[in-house]
Amino acid sequence: MSIILNSVSYRYMADTPFAKTALDDINLEIAKGEFVGVIGHTGSGKSTLMQHLNGLLKPSDGQVMIEDVNIHDKSQQAKDMRRKVGMVFQYPEHQLFEETVFEDIAFGPRNMGIDEAEVEERVIWAMQFVGLDYEEYAKRSPFQLSGGQMRRVAIAGVIAMKPEYLILDEPSAGLDPRGRNEIFEQIAKLYQTTGITVVLVSHNMEEVARLVNRLIVMHSGNIILDGPPAQIFQFHQPELLSAGVDVPNVTALLALLKQQGLAVDQSILTHAEAADSIYQAIRRQQSC
Repeated sequence: MSIILNSVSYRYMADTPFAKTALDDINLEIAKGEFVGVIGHTGSGKSTLMQHLNGLLKPSDGQVMIEDVNIHDKSQQAKDMRRKVGMVFQYPEHQLFEETVFEDIAFGPRNMGIDEAEVEERVIWAMQFVGLDYEEYAKRSPFQLSGGQMRRVAIAGVIAMKPEYLILDEPSAGLDPRGRNEIFEQIAKLYQTTGITVVLVSHNMEEVARLVNRLIVMHSGNIILDGPPAQIFQFHQPELLSAGVDVPNVTALLALLKQQGLAVDQSILTHAEAADSIYQAIRRQQSC
């Protein structure tokens, strides 16, 4: 089971002198259980691609299929498929509108026709999952919370609907380092404990490298690279730079040390593993 894009193109302001191609003949499959990172320069088509995955945008050409169902068919089955995909937009706190945290998180499940007892269970579960104490926060206004807490309320509102695919478009944008770490920790926990498919758009290369098991690089409405993040960051740095994308600081450091003759493992993506690799390489060098 998967989301499949067949020859998908999208043009903004089509059939006008201002027409712009945002996606150009995209063929892509996102399988159940994957954690996919999507990176690219501003204007590369990342957000446009994300908005096709749950039917917010309809392709100018091509089809988007979820579990072999065209999500733009006018059928109950297509509607049910679209509900399998939850999306957290950039600055999701702007989506908050209810008077209390409880009501905001409950809005989606209620809209699905779920009975009130299960709605409450889902709200409690979602709040616990994103690290918000139910007794402390349920009756508070979401607009009295910190930026990071508001972001967690917005994410809780999406996961309370228990989607099978979760799309996150720059979920850490505008947060301080502590807030960013909290959000990414919750996303990692959600993936590890539920098996949900996650598609993450981010400019934070360190977090993308640490979290995802597949990386898609976009440039000018096209997918130019698609594969394991370690391979892409290690072997495709020229293509990344031409697409306006930086490599993680760890990758850049290890490449520099390698050029200086230190036998480090350039496939490493985490700080802890990099520190250990550098230490072991120095010890080997000193023992020679």
